[in-house]
Amino acid sequence: MYKPIHTLDELQSYLSGATHVAFDFETAPTEKYKKEEKAALDAHKSRIVGISFSVAESDAVYLPLAHRAGDNATDTKHIWQWLEGFFTDPAITKIAHNLAFESQFLYARGIVVQEPCYDTIAAAQMIYKTDNSFRNLSDCGLKTLVAEWFEAQLPSYADVVGDRHFDELDPASEATVNYACADSDYSLRIYYLLNDWFDRLLPKHRYIVEKVESPTAVYVCIMRYNGLPIDSPLMERKGTEAAMKLTELREKMRFIIGDVKIGENASTVEFRINNTISKPPVH
Repeated sequence: MYKPIHTLDELQSYLSGATHVAFDFETAPTEKYKKEEKAALDAHKSRIVGISFSVAESDAVYLPLAHRAGDNATDTKHIWQWLEGFFTDPAITKIAHNLAFESQFLYARGIVVQEPCYDTIAAAQMIYKTDNSFRNLSDCGLKTLVAEWFEAQLPSYADVVGDRHFDELDPASEATVNYACADSDYSLRIYYLLNDWFDRLLPKHRYIVEKVESPTAVYVCIMRYNGLPIDSPLMERKGTEAAMKLTELREKMRFIIGDVKIGENASTVEFRINNTISKPPVH
């Protein structure tokens, strides 16, 4: 069941005893950036409007924090103080689909998500798309995965929000609550689905997601938020060196394979297409 909540007591009651919690943020631009396209995705230009949490399949709550219409949560100061402890609690696995996005908005509030944490986008990218290739980022959008793995159709952002921003929606509206809660609900379902797959078929992949990819996503958000200093002259020198190295590799490949077109990045795609490479015999 999906429902809105409005108090710290309700939030604590819902999360009480949970060791694995999926969460998702709804964001909207601040007044200065309201007309800027995609400003809602930038933690420098927008804010968290509400948070959904899920602790079990088909069950989630939505906590509205900064909607311009309808009723928001009361005593948001103490809610955020409590949430800081939640997002840094070593006894709770914090799960999100695109953890770098959520982490960036928390970092803007001075909160750094601590392990254990789990990015279901990173996990999905370690699942086979075909017999010999893994999924890429474009294959791993939440709505894409939900349709493919759960045979359910989630409404799009445009369907629910239209040409408005999320903070202009009524937080008590069934459409608003369902949209927000579904994201955390299905993130949790994907967490369990993929970990079951990893445990059965590729257990080391689960370790990589939990101990490498997901913690890295948190620090990617910090770099994204703060920016990175770049030594432009050094980058230009390295670019020149890379171009020279590619030229050298192409010449070496031409010497070995003869007059076969070599791709821009020293790719051997054309070589594979134009030259039959025998497969090992099957016994």
